[in-house]
Amino acid sequence: MIDRQRDVTPLVQPRSVAVLGASANRRTQGNGVIQNLQKSGYRGRIIPIHPTAEAVDGLSAASAIERLPRDTDLAVVAIPAPGVTASLAELNRAGVRSAMVFTNGFSLAEESAFRHFAGTSAMMIHGPNCMGLINVSDQLPLYPSTITEKVQRGKVALIAQSGSAAISLMNSTNVGFSKVVTMGSEFQVTAPDYMRWLAGDEETSVIGIVLEQIKDPADFARAVASLHVAGKAVVALKVGSSDVGALAVQAHTGALISRNDAYECFFTRCGVPTVADYDEMVATLECFASRLATRLGSRLGIVGISGGETALACDLAAQLKIPIAAWSEATTARVKAAQPGSSGRNPLDLGATVHHTVEQDAEAIDAIVEDAEVDAVVFIQDAQGTLTPTMLGNYLPRIESYGRHGEKTAKPVVLLSPTSENTHPKIAELLTPYGVPVLRGLRNGLVAMRNLGIQAQALKTAKDRPSGRGRIRRKGAAAWIARELAGRSGALPAELTARILTEYDIPLVGSALVRSGKEAEEEAARIGYPLVVKIASPDIPHRSDIGGVELGIQNPKMLRQALERISKRVSEARPDAHIEGFELQPALTQRIEAMAGFLAAPPFGALVLVGTGGTLVELEADRAVGLSPLSRAEASGMIRRTRLGALLGGYRNLVARTNIAELAKLLANLSRLALDLHEHIAECDLNPVLLREVSGEVAVVDALLVAGNPFDPVINREEVTSKTSSAVTGCASSTLKAQVS
Repeated sequence: MIDRQRDVTPLVQPRSVAVLGASANRRTQGNGVIQNLQKSGYRGRIIPIHPTAEAVDGLSAASAIERLPRDTDLAVVAIPAPGVTASLAELNRAGVRSAMVFTNGFSLAEESAFRHFAGTSAMMIHGPNCMGLINVSDQLPLYPSTITEKVQRGKVALIAQSGSAAISLMNSTNVGFSKVVTMGSEFQVTAPDYMRWLAGDEETSVIGIVLEQIKDPADFARAVASLHVAGKAVVALKVGSSDVGALAVQAHTGALISRNDAYECFFTRCGVPTVADYDEMVATLECFASRLATRLGSRLGIVGISGGETALACDLAAQLKIPIAAWSEATTARVKAAQPGSSGRNPLDLGATVHHTVEQDAEAIDAIVEDAEVDAVVFIQDAQGTLTPTMLGNYLPRIESYGRHGEKTAKPVVLLSPTSENTHPKIAELLTPYGVPVLRGLRNGLVAMRNLGIQAQALKTAKDRPSGRGRIRRKGAAAWIARELAGRSGALPAELTARILTEYDIPLVGSALVRSGKEAEEEAARIGYPLVVKIASPDIPHRSDIGGVELGIQNPKMLRQALERISKRVSEARPDAHIEGFELQPALTQRIEAMAGFLAAPPFGALVLVGTGGTLVELEADRAVGLSPLSRAEASGMIRRTRLGALLGGYRNLVARTNIAELAKLLANLSRLALDLHEHIAECDLNPVLLREVSGEVAVVDALLVAGNPFDPVINREEVTSKTSSAVTGCASSTLKAQVS
């Protein structure tokens, strides 16, 4: 396997293009490329390859690959799948520097041969199953189909794994493009190769990425970093995130995490803002292309002439977790002076003031724009293409005044049309000289403004980051752990689970396994009362469901009675179950229930989760998720994002304010375990983790580690679940339900 960063210049700016698969008498994909190059005025050499025709599309043809010039930069390959790999090998022997393969429909054997060749060849290979690329800035279309007339030259580059996604975005956005690259199946050359090239492209300042998967997260992250260092904006749309139900998970953690969480956490760590659909992508690209990311936040000042529209914008901003600026009292006073009868607060409804003028509005807007608490200003204004001439004439003076406000400030300022309908061209024409973009749709525009703030922070972080600084490196599992886990699948035994957790400094409460009443009384005397008693059986994963748990055992008599009751209930409910004995655990009181865990998430590593614990953990679904590894500061931030964090912070005095430092330490240690062992351990549940009020001292009650891969369909949920109780270790309870598991 050849491992290097590829210079894709021969693919983006080829001086000569050979075309394999063009016909002398009909239009094929190969002919489409030739004709697009001819129409664009491409000045390089185009060489059709045809075994019998002397000319194709008016160009002299080479009769065989071996007759190509040795310095040929690029070969476009548009032939049936069975002949592709052999042709690539011939192109390689002929000294062709790169190949772009449009072909799809490979058999498994053909794909395997293609991938092997691509992994060992020095020739760069783009595709297969792609629609090529359009180098707009150099008027060089390596594209097999008709190119929409909407594509104009500009500063936005688009990289899409799907050709149809690229077509939709080219047809929908009003920005100009520098490069449009469709990646296809990425057997060799990948999106990060193009991202690195675009970092040095003076024609590109904004990069939109539409992807279905990331094969090498580390390489993608390095490519993003190179773009940020170059001061360029990046936005991503991840598609294909709705297949979460296919995960074969056994732990609460797995049930609370989706496949898409890994991408969201990864993009957050990289500082890449994301969008949910094409409309949001269009709005973000148009915003990024028009306004520099100058502010590190997204606190919005909202101005409009309709109270209903500004209120809806605030509602949507709340859903999107975009902060509405709380401007100063001085700003409020200025607004009220300019707008008699106005509340002076955000959002500003200009229509609420009777007989207001554009000049009066200007004074109020100046106050908002100049406020230090406002990061960006959004003007909400009907700008649809269906405006009547009268309405347009009424709106234009106000709209132009918005443009003048935008011109006077370095803060991002946008005009937001409240629906996604195409906007009137005269409005964009009026505002473009002022650098104020016209965005379509309230939600789309608000997402774009949020993303602008995220991008500003990412660029600042890239600028401030010391050279060579990196994240925690993976050390790998200790040798004894690797030996113990080799070949294992399913829930790990309690003893091994405890040893692994102890190795990573994760505090467990001790427990005792007893097999008789006499042994139970002896162990109880050693542990001390009060106690919790649980049935111990590899066949009973949910012990409380059949009455296999009793709390608050205060003395030997209560202990004997509890053992009898549990035994009777279990024998009636599960007469077939193998009973190993009973677990005795010290009862812990005045504790708060948390849960922590992780799920292996290849190729990103592992996703770590924290939230409220207990028997209702899935129902409450209180969670924050992050990629391993986590620093203690990152772990603390995750805790604070949950309802658990609010509770520990003293919310409504439900519990005493409790220190989260020990829980953050546990979470950071667990993330290190996840980083080292995610290739061996698919899932981990620590539930409940009990925190002592005020001090925050932590103790893990029950722990479950599941060996294997949650993305591997051979793992059978029922088979593994039936073994989970044997992996339960630990030993504490809260006053309510901590030990009812």
